[in-house]
Amino acid sequence: MKLLDKIREKLSNLVEALSRYPLTVVFLAAAAVVNAMAIEQDVDYTKYLLTFLVGAFLGFALQAGWERFFNKLSYRMTAMGLGLVLTLGYFLIVRQYTSTRMETWIRTAVALFALLIAYIWVPVIKSEVSFNGSFMACFKSFFNSLLFSGVIFLGVTLILAAIDLLLFRVPEKSYLHTLNIVGILFAPIYLLSLIPIYPGASDKNRSPENLEHNREKVERSCLCPKFLEVLISYIIIPLLSVYTVILIIYIARNITGNFWTDNRLEPMLVGFAIAVILLYILASNLVNKFAEWFRKIFPKVLVPIVLFQIVASVLRIQETGMTHGRYYVILFGIFAAVSGILMSFMPVRKNGLIAALLIGFSLFSIIPPVDAFTISRASQVGRLTDTLVENKMLENNMISPNALLSEVDKKIISDTVNYLAMMEYTREIPYLGEDFDVYEDFYNTFGFYRYEENPYGQDSVYLNLNQQSPLDISDYETFVVANFYMLEEKMDPLICDFESTGKSYTLSRAKTGVAGALLLTDATGQVLMQINMKDVFDYFDTSQGGNYQISKDFINADEATFTQENDKAVISLVPMFLAIEKSGSETLYNGDFYVLIHIK
Repeated sequence: MKLLDKIREKLSNLVEALSRYPLTVVFLAAAAVVNAMAIEQDVDYTKYLLTFLVGAFLGFALQAGWERFFNKLSYRMTAMGLGLVLTLGYFLIVRQYTSTRMETWIRTAVALFALLIAYIWVPVIKSEVSFNGSFMACFKSFFNSLLFSGVIFLGVTLILAAIDLLLFRVPEKSYLHTLNIVGILFAPIYLLSLIPIYPGASDKNRSPENLEHNREKVERSCLCPKFLEVLISYIIIPLLSVYTVILIIYIARNITGNFWTDNRLEPMLVGFAIAVILLYILASNLVNKFAEWFRKIFPKVLVPIVLFQIVASVLRIQETGMTHGRYYVILFGIFAAVSGILMSFMPVRKNGLIAALLIGFSLFSIIPPVDAFTISRASQVGRLTDTLVENKMLENNMISPNALLSEVDKKIISDTVNYLAMMEYTREIPYLGEDFDVYEDFYNTFGFYRYEENPYGQDSVYLNLNQQSPLDISDYETFVVANFYMLEEKMDPLICDFESTGKSYTLSRAKTGVAGALLLTDATGQVLMQINMKDVFDYFDTSQGGNYQISKDFINADEATFTQENDKAVISLVPMFLAIEKSGSETLYNGDFYVLIHIK
């Protein structure tokens, strides 16, 4: 009977959630439909999907505000109308863009995050339930929803796989449709069904039995499970303590040196600040020595560490200019420092101030003219313009190419243009124009090849031959294309057989070394020339002392020729495409080459 009671309770909660959040349910259903259309038609419906997600978040956040402060149905209708108007306003803003650019994604994500924090905080403003309890309820509901949704998706996937294997073919997109329904529709609705109705003005509309049921649900939802208490108090807090000691030792040893320029440390410090604030809220109601010790000491440790991180990030701006990423790192650092001060002196019951602060900082970062994107765009455009003007490359909104710049100025121009292109801002810069393409137009515009940022911090190289560049073959009798992809284990070693001066020759590949070799042999099998392809790739590899100082997008044939000669032949290789991909200790060599041969 207990199992049946639990099932009935779950179903009752789901039904209650459908009636409690009608606007959210409608928008989630619309998002699922649009996503299903995108799966079937392979059409970009991103703007509609984001719009419906914004509407869904507005729906449950406004519902939480109504439950806390109002009890009349007319106010609820007004809140729902406000949600519809704001959703329509969002759609009118994003529809004007030809594509959903990164700025739109980040602004939307930050806005949704602010609405989620508001949903947790608003129902407990000046309430008998603290923000810590509301946060705990939402935290548990998230993982419960994740577990149930994962099990349902896995179960349906196994059923579809069994049908596909034993009965009849199941369309491949069925799995994506399953993920769509479970992830966009079921999971958030189930999560909302686990969130209790907190005490508020809307209690006047409920029966005494319903109020008692809600209060019991609130108590259960806000209670920290024993398992989570043990995990936080006796495992996570000690581990974080060791991590903190390591950070402090590193900072103390490098305070006058690498600390201020070490890019690897910045995400570690940000991650540390997030962990401390999150654990402080989760451990706020725990009664044990570890939790009490953590609440007393860690907020005071957090403040100086975060201040160091802010200073280091500000110093980095002098080298790279302001980007939206660094803007958010600095803004979060300020938030973490203020939160650390508040946590050091105010009682844990007042942690709702941290939520209010987080919402305020989030909105600050997306509302012009002080938002992350307006400031970063102005910073990068100004940095690019100043460098061009200093080198007398910009006049009357026209750029004059100049290949004689210093390496520092070349890198500044490359980095700023890379960033502006990634954020799709180049079309808004008069001297670049709407049709500027960073891959095709960079060299012709600035007179040198751009530096290409590698997200893995390695010196990978990617080259493409300029197809409009003429290739002089007058000194060669044979011209052939050879491919070297060392991941292809079954690649045919033979490239071609050819004749020259009445004799037969063979050009082939040999799987030797890390990149292979190119072999030229005569009719008897004697090797006339062997080219180690590692030497060819190294010719274009900066880290190996190669011919090129930077990774280039397009190169001309005359500068992309590798030649090897002996007393029997001359062979030149011109890469049509070349990739030297470095990841950790492994390097992959791949390329397509024009091979030109002259027999002496």
